[in-house]
Amino acid sequence: MLGVAALIVAAGRGHRVGASIPKQYLDLRGRPVLHHTLRALGSHRRIDLLQVAIHPDDMALYAASITGLPDAIAKKLLPPVHGGARRQDSVRLGLENLNAQAPALVLIHDGARPLVSGAIIDRTIEALAKNDGAIAALRVTDTLKREGVQGQIATTLDRQGLWRAQTPQGFRFEAILRAHRAAAEGPELTDDAQVAERNGLTVVLVEGEEANLKITTPEDLRRAASALAKPDEKSAMTTLEPRTGTGFDVHRFGPGDHVMLCGVRVPHEAGVLAHSDGDVGLHALVDAVLGALGAGDIGSHFPPSDPKWRNADSALFVRHAAGLARQRGATITHVDITMICERPKIGPHRAAMIERIADLLGVTPDRVSVKATTTEQLGFTGRREGLAAQAIATLLLPPASRS
Repeated sequence: MLGVAALIVAAGRGHRVGASIPKQYLDLRGRPVLHHTLRALGSHRRIDLLQVAIHPDDMALYAASITGLPDAIAKKLLPPVHGGARRQDSVRLGLENLNAQAPALVLIHDGARPLVSGAIIDRTIEALAKNDGAIAALRVTDTLKREGVQGQIATTLDRQGLWRAQTPQGFRFEAILRAHRAAAEGPELTDDAQVAERNGLTVVLVEGEEANLKITTPEDLRRAASALAKPDEKSAMTTLEPRTGTGFDVHRFGPGDHVMLCGVRVPHEAGVLAHSDGDVGLHALVDAVLGALGAGDIGSHFPPSDPKWRNADSALFVRHAAGLARQRGATITHVDITMICERPKIGPHRAAMIERIADLLGVTPDRVSVKATTTEQLGFTGRREGLAAQAIATLLLPPASRS
């Protein structure tokens, strides 16, 4: 029988963070959030085994998240198990998969909570010596209000004895497996402690930490990045230098039935004449990011004379520019693209364009703007001979990256 297994729940979709990929796979200082979570748990001396529950669609994202883990941690890692429709379903499926390993204890932890400390893990495990379960939690110190009609305060709640639950939530393995099996066909429960309580298990509270945050919003991601920075990097963060780059691109219309605009295939009465896919929005964006980095222009990285790039997907160019930014420790804080054309209309496709650009850059959609304008029927765009785009990108660079 093993001592302690950690079950990391990473099957959720994480829509509240506003990104195009689940929050547990967002970039956090050059690695996915889940990578940091696995490091934090896997490096603890008392954790013998790691089991991750993931969504079936996320195998490629998961593979990227475990790349680069130290061998000592990778050896603890079991193949991932596919989660279910609800969080408690994912936990139950993960526990069932762990059953063959017969651990004495299990810690159940959120994949999007990458800053769990060794002290919290120790406190949770130690509390299981005398209890069926133990969860990390924080005492409520703020006054609590219940909302009534139209945002009015209905009542003030007594905060005495109230705690905010965190993870890990630790349990004696056989007891929590039985509890989850019993709860499988019942109503959705908010956490594993509630599952345990419903099955008559004794669960105690241990002190959590404010730093043990769960990535839910873009601000949480920024706080986590700051917490993971080394002391010298933290001091440098106060002197980050903003850089701005601009880009412009134009293409003539030609034969075809669609145009690629900001990574989206838009039906149109014509195509464009171009060496690659002719996406003026993405080409302008690439030049803007490269300009902010002082790294030349798109033609110097992807020469139009090179047959390798004939009909190439411009998404490749954007990923390249975003990768250069990450290599230099830069953060892309905002990009703004203006499409200039009479036709096609941009409005019906704007949301998809923003989503696509955010995905390619690895940022949240609130950092992307796509607009459109015409030239009032003046010039080549006014005569519908082609279309153009201009872009501006704002990056923050640490001192070491400044040229």
